[in-house]
Amino acid sequence: MTTFLYDLSTTGAISFSDIINDPSNSFTRRLSEATQMRSRLRGALKESKRTDGEKDYLTIIKIIDDYLPQLQSIINCVAHHELELKSEPVFSWRTTLSANFLNNSPRISLPSLHAEHACSLLTYAFALSNLARIIVTSLGPFEHDRAISQAERETKEEKLKHATGHLSRASGIFTYLSETVLPELQHSASASKSKLPPDLSPEVNTALARMSLADAQTLAIRKLLSKSFYDSNIAPGPPLPKSHPAPGLIAKLHLECASLYSSARTLAKTPSASSKSAEDVSPELRHYLGDEALLHSALAKKWFGIDAGENGGEDRGGDAVGLLIWAQKELQELKDGGKGVGLSRGEKEKRDRNLRKEKVTKELEITGVWLKHYKKINDTVHFKSIPSQADLQSRLSSGVSAVFATPYSLPEPMFGPGSGARVQKEQDTLDREGSMGGSASSTYAGAGEYY
Repeated sequence: MTTFLYDLSTTGAISFSDIINDPSNSFTRRLSEATQMRSRLRGALKESKRTDGEKDYLTIIKIIDDYLPQLQSIINCVAHHELELKSEPVFSWRTTLSANFLNNSPRISLPSLHAEHACSLLTYAFALSNLARIIVTSLGPFEHDRAISQAERETKEEKLKHATGHLSRASGIFTYLSETVLPELQHSASASKSKLPPDLSPEVNTALARMSLADAQTLAIRKLLSKSFYDSNIAPGPPLPKSHPAPGLIAKLHLECASLYSSARTLAKTPSASSKSAEDVSPELRHYLGDEALLHSALAKKWFGIDAGENGGEDRGGDAVGLLIWAQKELQELKDGGKGVGLSRGEKEKRDRNLRKEKVTKELEITGVWLKHYKKINDTVHFKSIPSQADLQSRLSSGVSAVFATPYSLPEPMFGPGSGARVQKEQDTLDREGSMGGSASSTYAGAGEYY
């Protein structure tokens, strides 16, 4: 499967010199550069609506990488009174996750520099996730290509690894938003009077962090199974090829994915009192989370069943059959409807539905092959009773993680307090004072910040 497709936000134009006063005239060029960079971001986001390629997302990511240190510098300068707000700044951004009629995402006005910071980071994480999706889509089902060379397969596995890394970074950014930026925004005087969209809810961003991590783990599982899938292309099913990783491990990895998707869906459905949002998260996102939770739950049971059959010996012959029957039942339910998808936004969403149906159908076929194999053995050799689902559930292992979120940290400011130039100048001043016996040296706001 591919990852969830985010419809990237767009934003209105703004000039920092129009909303910020520079008392010392020290940051004129810096404010102009920040305005230009934000204008570039606005243009790139508008352009991405007409295209949708890897270069578009790479461009957006690069621009935000350059813009965030400038924005952080402005926030720091305002906090230290080196720059002054002429009035409360208002930034216009179109929502991405709001559920409204025909998915016509509204553009809303958000007060404070903290809101601008939050929306920029949110767009950053969305772009990273979409970039991972583009990469995965371009690979195709390469592990099932009988003609692919080892070198080609390893090259594509490396691209899977890159996509996994992008999703891990996205997860770290969503976590930083939910734990640091959004609480600051919600406690700011200006935002406390505003209705914030679900996009800016800490609960929803925690859900997005977990979803990104689950998406990343899904790709990690695919990479782990790549060689064994290639080796079993001709006759998928028993026995497992020698290159196959431990089926019990694969089951635990899928179980962790199911847990992450399920908890993310619960969080996405939870109204946030702190966000004071009257809107819900879009049904497409909630359906994606529900369907993925069901799929990975079924796959976990499939692999637990194979593990019982391959490694459990005679005593677990009934477990193997029971777990595979359970997996087959859940896969059939998912094929017959799952959580549904509601109104589709376009061809990409329809394609994703078809891809999921194809995957579920294929998994049903393979699960049926394994079930037939173990049922025959149990009926003719082991003669073990089939445990109930409750009994099997009580004996399932817990999930394990193969990937982790990449922690996000603020970039170093380009100018003003905390910037490298300011820190160096302050250190030079201290060194001069020390060499002159502690004589005072005149400093002022913005010193060293001209050209």
